[in-house]
Amino acid sequence: MSESGGLTIAVPRGALFDGTVELLGALGIDTEELRANDRKLLFEDIGVITMRPTDVPTYVEAGAADLGVTGKDVLLEQTAQHPGESGREVYELLDLGYGRCTMVLASKAGPDPAQEALRRLGVMRVATKYPRIAARHLEQTGRQGEIVEVKGSVELAPLTGIVEAIVDLTATGTTLRENNLVIREEILDVTARLIANPVSHKLKAARIDEFAGRLRALPVPGG
Repeated sequence: MSESGGLTIAVPRGALFDGTVELLGALGIDTEELRANDRKLLFEDIGVITMRPTDVPTYVEAGAADLGVTGKDVLLEQTAQHPGESGREVYELLDLGYGRCTMVLASKAGPDPAQEALRRLGVMRVATKYPRIAARHLEQTGRQGEIVEVKGSVELAPLTGIVEAIVDLTATGTTLRENNLVIREEILDVTARLIANPVSHKLKAARIDEFAGRLRALPVPGG
């Protein structure tokens, strides 16, 4: 049995990696190799798989991992929030409290070009890596929007004039300010979440509940 009690955990590389590894270490899991090897992806002896945060729900849904850690932004973008929507089938078990940032709507400094577009044309163009979150927000606030999905630097889109606004994550706002963008609205707070495969949650309920309970009792990494 692995150090994680027979459970396989999908651990996100990137911004959430250090906090997640800190929690696993606090549970008594030997994370030395995990910290030392940023190319290796599968750590069978401790029951860990590492991947991009956006891939975590995919592997958890497929049963390759019983549990996973990813951001609330990823869950809102990939899982169904309303009847009739398609999305990943995973259970959100726990708000882990770290990796805190904010999903915002931002536009160029000065008179708000998005408001001006709405006034003149009745529609605003929004660039984002989170098309479902952006579309839901505009719908909930009664605005017409044309969503432009981008994969790279979202901040470039309003600077080149292809959109009037962006929806993106920010932790400090520094990148926005450096690109002459200002926050117009805060949409939601985002933190790391523990998710589970629905079948594992039934078949390994006691182990998963015990694991989640131990996590819940730990201090928030960096807190």
